[in-house]
Amino acid sequence: MARNDTPESVAGKSSQTVGRPLAGRSAIVTGSTSGIGLGIAQSLARAGCNVVLNGFGEAEAIERERAKIAGDFDVKAMFNPADLSNPVAILEMIEAATKELGQVDVLVNNAGIQYTSPIEAFPPERWDAVIAINLSSNFHAIRAVIPQMRERNWGRIVNIASAHGLVASVEKAAYVAAKHGVIGLTKVVALETATTPITCNAICPGWVLTPLVERQIAERAARENISIDQARLDLLADKQPSGHFATPEQIGAMTVFLCSEAAAEIRGAALPVDGGWTAQ
Repeated sequence: MARNDTPESVAGKSSQTVGRPLAGRSAIVTGSTSGIGLGIAQSLARAGCNVVLNGFGEAEAIERERAKIAGDFDVKAMFNPADLSNPVAILEMIEAATKELGQVDVLVNNAGIQYTSPIEAFPPERWDAVIAINLSSNFHAIRAVIPQMRERNWGRIVNIASAHGLVASVEKAAYVAAKHGVIGLTKVVALETATTPITCNAICPGWVLTPLVERQIAERAARENISIDQARLDLLADKQPSGHFATPEQIGAMTVFLCSEAAAEIRGAALPVDGGWTAQ
């Protein structure tokens, strides 16, 4: 099959339902039981893609989300609890997804953790944990899934980096180092797959309104004895010139676009969705 003869172009429009451009595809989205990852999984499913959820949380809540995705979007949805600090668990997750869904066409590396501290007081074990989940897990997952993407001559890898993959902030040594590393890894994979219908790109969100960020806003309001609205504005004013949060749905829509034929020649890009944060 020639480079431009993707399964989409060969099958033609008859294989695609209007509004479901990823019908028949299957995706793994790490860190997808809430927040940005869940928004991405929902967006992919809306586009017709089978999805594998991954992450931590209450079993009943995760099952509700899995069942809702499957029911709302008429796709297969499964959950895998792989601990992404464990390379063996990552490999087993990809093997399980391949067995259950037949293939993994789309890999979204979204899982991440944070720890803040001045570097001289930064606990080495926290550094290791952040690097393992935010960076090394991306490498292990990509390494495991690329062979089957090459065999089928199509694939999409989307790494969720961060505005902190492009610029730095104080007291975030491990997070900033990991996210810069994700963008470097993205570029290497994009070059190594440049002559194939496999693409690899990174999305770099700024502040996104997730349950985790909402908790940060509430904590800031309580700490500074200000209103929730003022705490929200103050948080954004620190970094995000637009004064508005991005949303998980917007990150999901960007991911779906990067999986489309329109994005076939976007390769190795680091795409900010940050309200102007990195334009400063």
